[in-house]
Amino acid sequence: MLQHRTPGDAHRRPANLAPLIEAATQVDQRAAFRADVLAGLGKAQKAVPAKYFYDARGSALFEEICTLAEYYPTRTETAMLERLAPEIARHVGAGATLIEYGSGASRKIRALLEALPAPAAYMPIDISLGHLQASARRLALDYPGLPIVPVVGDYTAPLNLPVPPGARLVIFFPGSTIGNLAPADAAALLAQAAGRVGRGGSMLVGVDLKKDPAILHRAYTDRRGVTADFNLNLLDRINRELDGDFRRAQFRHRAFYDPVRGRIEMHLVSLIGQAVSVEGQRFDFRVGETIHTENSYKYSLDEFRAMAGRAGFVPEAAWSDPDCLFAIHLLRAGTMST
Repeated sequence: MLQHRTPGDAHRRPANLAPLIEAATQVDQRAAFRADVLAGLGKAQKAVPAKYFYDARGSALFEEICTLAEYYPTRTETAMLERLAPEIARHVGAGATLIEYGSGASRKIRALLEALPAPAAYMPIDISLGHLQASARRLALDYPGLPIVPVVGDYTAPLNLPVPPGARLVIFFPGSTIGNLAPADAAALLAQAAGRVGRGGSMLVGVDLKKDPAILHRAYTDRRGVTADFNLNLLDRINRELDGDFRRAQFRHRAFYDPVRGRIEMHLVSLIGQAVSVEGQRFDFRVGETIHTENSYKYSLDEFRAMAGRAGFVPEAAWSDPDCLFAIHLLRAGTMST
């Protein structure tokens, strides 16, 4: 059991918080954003990768989405982790170094930290610098006996992580974020993760399950319009960071379930015929033309197990909630790190 802070620790610099690390392989984020936006808007089906939702405002909006009544994944997964943490801890064992992909506010990791015997360290990885610094500091204050090493970077890219030789690694990837990747890319990420943790290492991953499309529709088109604001905020970010001139009022949010591909799609729909400039380049929109901003793939238990097996993991355990909305998979790596 990890020691919690005492009442006078709030203003003290946590000694267990390592300086922020910028991964050596991290590319210039603005240059990558610019290249992806210009290339994506030039396609026949205009598209911008979903990872660019998460500037400071986008990250805050997503935190708000996670509290919505319609959005079941966060509360379902959180309840599962709280209930299953002792069982998961028995599988993982003592002395593990935890690496969290897309750590955000680092809330879900707390259930595991409460249950895991003597974790060696926690390494949150996130592309949003402000969120990463704030959440790492909060966690360091709350768990003063736990070494915390925050890394700003893109976990989908090869990263040089500062893990000591011989460390037993466990990647924590909650939130069904793996569903934002196309199946081939999700499989590649799993293969990369299996290589990263090495033989005997593990991955704990949250996966949204296939279900009634009406439940999915409500989750991505909430009545308060927070998800719409989250989607439209991408245009504001392009305007601010890439000298764009999108007019938010001339686009609307659209989300729908594609049962053939097994995925939710999110789009920004142009309400009029218009021309938009980004970094001096012109992009024309027809009425009804869309920018494809996100996919969220849903998997059955067997579909995800099969994908993980092909990627070099041995499925060790899987749990779902009573309503079969969500699953948590524990995977054990069966290949050596390269």
